[in-house]
Amino acid sequence: MFESGSIIPYITAGDPSVRATLGFLEAVAEYSGAIELGVPFSDPMADGKTIQASHERALRGGFKLEELFPLVKAFRRNYDTPIVLMTYYNPVYRTGVKEFLGSAKASGVDGILVVDLPVSHAGELLETAREEGIKTVFLAAPNTPDERLKEICRASTGFVYLISLYGTTGAREEISETAFQLLRRARRLCTRKLAVGFGVSRREHVERLLQSGADGVVVGSALIRLIEEHGERAAPLLREKVRELSGL
Repeated sequence: MFESGSIIPYITAGDPSVRATLGFLEAVAEYSGAIELGVPFSDPMADGKTIQASHERALRGGFKLEELFPLVKAFRRNYDTPIVLMTYYNPVYRTGVKEFLGSAKASGVDGILVVDLPVSHAGELLETAREEGIKTVFLAAPNTPDERLKEICRASTGFVYLISLYGTTGAREEISETAFQLLRRARRLCTRKLAVGFGVSRREHVERLLQSGADGVVVGSALIRLIEEHGERAAPLLREKVRELSGL
């Protein structure tokens, strides 16, 4: 789904507008191995304050789920960078798993991560994603037991998303040692590509994680803060930040 050594930026759809989001996706595409596109939700419980606020801005600005797939389709006219939807299960369930993933595939979505859907309850999603040709991504945390980690690895046809710390998303000054412990354990148990996220904000963070065996590094809050501060004008700043994080 992405080349080893990749940066995977996270952008919330509709923050501050759908039109701006398209510009943000286009701005970061050149330096991204894949892009996580967040689906705004009223109760983003896995996210820290920065990304929660981006969901709130998108919804307050009138974002509707039916705008999501036309947004991806518009991006696909000029770019082939993989898009992974990062969503909570409620929008998928309310739409219907088959309809949601069918629309996702038709628009050009490559993968899906449903944050609050454990692999043990993901049978319908896995079956439908396989039928549609959409890659699946599941989360593993520092306290995920070995057997569950193996199960997550088998179910993740795109990559395994390793949560670097206990708690919610958000940029940190340093990467927790738990991230490296989890990465070493996952590398021993799993043959899938491994991406590490939650807390990454600096090039030195990226370098340490890649040197420790990560295939990709997800960056979210550090980018969302730029959108919070600069709104519609954030595109060139996002491009520069992702370029810097990629080491180019």
